[in-house]
Order: sequence, then structure tokens, then C-alpha cells
Amino acid sequence: MLRGMLRLGLLTAILVVGINDLAFAAGGPASYKLDGSQLNLYWVIPFAGMLLSIAVFPLVAGDFWHHNFGKIALGWAATLIIPFLIFFGYQVTLYEILHVVLLEYIPFIILLFSLFTVAGGVRLRGKLRGTPLVNTAILAFGTLIASWMGTTGAAMLLIRPLLRANEWRTHRVHVVVFFIFLVANIGGSLTPLGDPPLFLGFLKGVSFFWATQEMFLPMLFVSTILLAVFFLLDSYYYKKEGDLPSVDELHSDEPDGIKIEGGQNIIFLAGVVGAVLLSGFWKPGISFEIYHTHVELQNVVRDVILLSLAAISWKFTDIHSRIANGFSWFPIQEVAKLFIGIFITIVPAIAILKAGSDGALGFVINAVTSDSGEPVNVMYFWLTGILSSFLDNAPTYLVFFNTAGGDPVELMGPLTNTLLAISVGAVFMGANTYIGNAPNFMVRSIAEERGVAMPSFFGYMGWSFIILIPCFVLVTFVFF
Repeated sequence: MLRGMLRLGLLTAILVVGINDLAFAAGGPASYKLDGSQLNLYWVIPFAGMLLSIAVFPLVAGDFWHHNFGKIALGWAATLIIPFLIFFGYQVTLYEILHVVLLEYIPFIILLFSLFTVAGGVRLRGKLRGTPLVNTAILAFGTLIASWMGTTGAAMLLIRPLLRANEWRTHRVHVVVFFIFLVANIGGSLTPLGDPPLFLGFLKGVSFFWATQEMFLPMLFVSTILLAVFFLLDSYYYKKEGDLPSVDELHSDEPDGIKIEGGQNIIFLAGVVGAVLLSGFWKPGISFEIYHTHVELQNVVRDVILLSLAAISWKFTDIHSRIANGFSWFPIQEVAKLFIGIFITIVPAIAILKAGSDGALGFVINAVTSDSGEPVNVMYFWLTGILSSFLDNAPTYLVFFNTAGGDPVELMGPLTNTLLAISVGAVFMGANTYIGNAPNFMVRSIAEERGVAMPSFFGYMGWSFIILIPCFVLVTFVFF
């Protein structure tokens, strides 16, 4: 398999040579950086192959995929790295790989790991039965807290109790799908803590409570529709379950009321949020250079704090409580292995977008500006959203943020509706695919471990196309 994918990498390189004779001018430190204007769309083949592997392999070779997805991700990464070495040399290749790994992948996976470990130590006990009312209440609560503890934190805190409340039901897939829509994505709309694109906007100068004020109505609008649709759909499936067991039959070993085990982890979750905020507010002006890649001190401190909180959580949480909570390391391992392939193969796509109108995707950038030079907010919303569904929504947000001028004062003032379109597109449409936002994958993996037959990559997109896209069309007419 790997040898075949390496050969595919070389074939990709030959195709690129034949269609577009690339030239890379050497000279000075700037030559270490990839110029996206020199790339054609053939460089996106490894990324497309990575996405297709995630979509197709589980359907046609599920057992093989389960045991080899890490190797397949590495193979697709190799199909990009080898042509990069051939065309751009080791300097550009090393710089781009180190840049994406040190500044994006490692902080990304450390944050997910800490939230996964800490939230996985909180066990909500009680005689909860997954009725439509109970399920809707859990989804509404998760949507409410996601903006303040992050979509990943809220998702990891509530997915296991939700699955346990519904483990007796035959029809559970829709419960998890709507959980991904609401808790893992749309709920993170109101603060920079909620979703990575908003945090990047905060780092660029957007005020902390801008999203709370401007995104509240779109978030309330879509969330209300989705919760209402979910309640009706869940009520329909609930009636098809037949004779319903009593709460005591379902949870004879559970206490009356709600009891929290591992409550100290809630304090650790607050520490995770604090560490993320610290890296946004504290700017000591100290950085470490690793092959022209500047790693800032505040980010190193944040990551050390996050890893320390994960270690403390693991040490001081009863292992039997974690086992009873259905905790395992597989979901975070799956995310770590797949996303290293995604982060590496996505490099050319992001570089092409950053090249703006000079890049191979210049028509996308040009589509968001009218002939008179005014921003087209509808196009900002849909293009940011569609690209965020398949690319990393954080750099996609930055691309369109800069396309709109990149001045936070202007974007929060006369162009506030443009910033709203970019922000809503990046956050909301992360729910369109499993790879649109990191917790999507982990929720799916945890659900499958608990026996829920989750939809395939394309199957999930069918759910999002039928349910989410009409909501986003309404958002377009109401807000843009």
C-alpha cells in the first residue's frame, strides 16, 4: 500500500511538471516560504486523496481501514512531501512541514488531547432515559456551554452521558448527528473560546465580546430551528421503539437525581480555558526560532499547562470511573493520525488561497468583491463556509479576513456584516462534514465505540445537506 502511494506521489510530480513548468527563485530567507501563486491545482491531489480515503475506505474495506488508517494518512503525506522535495528542495519542504507541525498541528492536538482527557474524567450519573425531551434538553445545554468551554470541551463532556441515556434505543444515529451539528459546531459561536476561527480573529484584534453581540441572533436562529427539527424527528423515532423499559430497569445501578463523579475535572476544564486565554492576552515578545519558524513563548507555556492539566486529571481521576464512562484512547489516536495527514496535505491548498487573485483559486477570491470594489457578503458567507467544510476552518477564516482588508476596527465598524458573514460561515459550516471541525471526528469515533452505526463520510454529508443547507439558505436571506 505505502509503496503504491509513494509511486502515486512520483506520478503526481510528473503530471505537475508536464502541465505547469514551475520555477522557484532562490535567494534570502524569503525563499524558504512557499509562493502559492506558483502552484496549480494538481498540488491539491494528495489532499483530495486523503479526503477520499476517509470517505471511501470505511465503506469498501472497513477492517483494513481500522487497522491501517495511520499508514494511509502517512502515505498521502509522502505523496506531497516527495514532489515538494523534487521541485522546491529540502529548504522549502522542511520549512513548510515544520511550520505546519510546530505552529498548527502540535498546538491543535495538544488542546484536543487535554480537553479529551480532562472531560473524559467527568462522569454524569443518574437515571436519565433518552426521551425526546431529555435529549433535546442535553443538546440545548451543550449548545449553550460550547461557546464558553469550546466545542471540543462541551462535546467531550456530554457525548458519553447522552449515549448512555440512549443506549437502550434502536434509533440513535440522528441523536449523534444533531449533537455534532449543535454542540460540536454551532454552539461555539459566541466567544473566541468557542471555535478556533473566532480565536484567531480575537488574536487579530477583534474584541472578545464582538461575537457574543453580533453572532447571537444567527446562532439563536439556527439553533432554534435545529432543536425543533430534532425534537420532532426524535419523537417520531421514539414512538417506533415499541414497549419502553422503565427508568429503574434501564439504570438500576444509577442513583436518583444527577451525581457527578470526577468533579475536580470541571476545575481542570476551567484551567484549560484559562491557558488558552492566557496565550491570547499575554504577549511577552519572546520567541524561539526553529529553522525560520518562530515559536512564541506564550504558546509554549500554554501547551505545557495543557499537558500538565491532562496529566493531573489522569492521576487524580478514578480509573474505574473512566472505564465506567466508556473512556478509551482510540478516538484521540484516530484524530491525531488522520489530521497529521490532513494538515500536511492541506499546505498547497492554503498557500493557493493565500495567493489571492494571483493564485489558481483566484476566481474564488474575486467572487467576494463586486465590480465597484464592495464586499459581497453572501459570497463571503458561502465560500468561507464551503471551504471550511473541507479545509481547516481557522486558516480559511484568516484568508477571507485578510481578503476583506484585515483591519479589525473597520471590520467591526462599517464592514461588520462582512466579518459576520466570514465568522458565521467558518463556524456554522464546520458541521457540514466529519472533517469540518475536530470534535466531529471524536464524537463519531466515541459513538461507534458505544455501538452506534454512524453514517459514512458521504452519508453524514447527506444528513447535513438535507438538514443544514436549508438552514443556511434561510440565514442568507435573513442576515446577508
